Amino acid sequence: MSHRSLLARAVATLAVGAAVLAGCASPAETPAPATPAAGGAYPVTIPNAYGEATIPAEPARVVAVGFNEADFLLALGVVPVGVRDFIGEYDETARPWAQEALAGAQPADVGGTEINVEAVAALEPDLIMGVYSFMDRATYDALSAIAPTVGPVSADGTVGWEEQTRITGTALGREDRAADAIATVEQAFADARAANPGFAGRNVTIDLPVDGVPYLLGADDLRSSVFTGVGLTVPETTTELGPETIGQLDSDALIVLGATAEDMAGDPLFQSLPVVQEGRTLFTGGYDEDFNGAIGFGSPLSLPYAVELITPQLAAVLG
Repeated sequence: MSHRSLLARAVATLAVGAAVLAGCASPAETPAPATPAAGGAYPVTIPNAYGEATIPAEPARVVAVGFNEADFLLALGVVPVGVRDFIGEYDETARPWAQEALAGAQPADVGGTEINVEAVAALEPDLIMGVYSFMDRATYDALSAIAPTVGPVSADGTVGWEEQTRITGTALGREDRAADAIATVEQAFADARAANPGFAGRNVTIDLPVDGVPYLLGADDLRSSVFTGVGLTVPETTTELGPETIGQLDSDALIVLGATAEDMAGDPLFQSLPVVQEGRTLFTGGYDEDFNGAIGFGSPLSLPYAVELITPQLAAVLG
């Protein structure tokens, strides 16, 4: 199973909020960086995999059609008028890291697995943000007919949190706030590394069980950002594992996403791993838990929150 298919399957089943494969069209290539006009923030043109969005003036009504898009807007001081459902068990409306920025607002729902184009149009937006939306070209074209639409930027639809923050800052005319938001996250990572020098050089593996099949998450998955950010090393590439390869989960420590020790107790292959037998395994609990929601959003708001939750647990399991 490809990395992109894994993301699609996982979010539909487990509410990790990473991605949904919408339709069959795939972005062709990573576009050039955004190009603001000289002498001011607007108009600004932001390329994406399907074209480009020209934003003529500072937007007042923004709709977030990406799965984690709302957090990036909130981090820069903009409350969206519409948001896309995170999908699954996690109640994102109550996510603790975003409540202060929401200030009691309840944005309208504009879809879940699929984007509800009609619902977006009804909100009369002047900007649609879909950097992490995994929309297809037909949906992009339909949204672009409503308002300037900032779509996916990479060939597989994924994007790092830093780049997504910068793109959002450019679209909103708030590049300075975007830089500050990135610096805040990087400081949270730096503080965790300084407080835990023993993390340096330690290898961890991240297990995402999907329908009984273990997936070894790599640095190519946004959920690994919090672990690499605090100084740990993870494999480069996400890989589906089988009975012959499950030994790849053995490492200095194993993190199991979306499951408890009780959930995994009946899996003999999992239980045979030395890292499990020796108690070097950290279970993050069900997908309704805040930590799993936080790394699923992978945003400037949620990452510092996730660091604060997981760092003491990592220190305990790593010894």
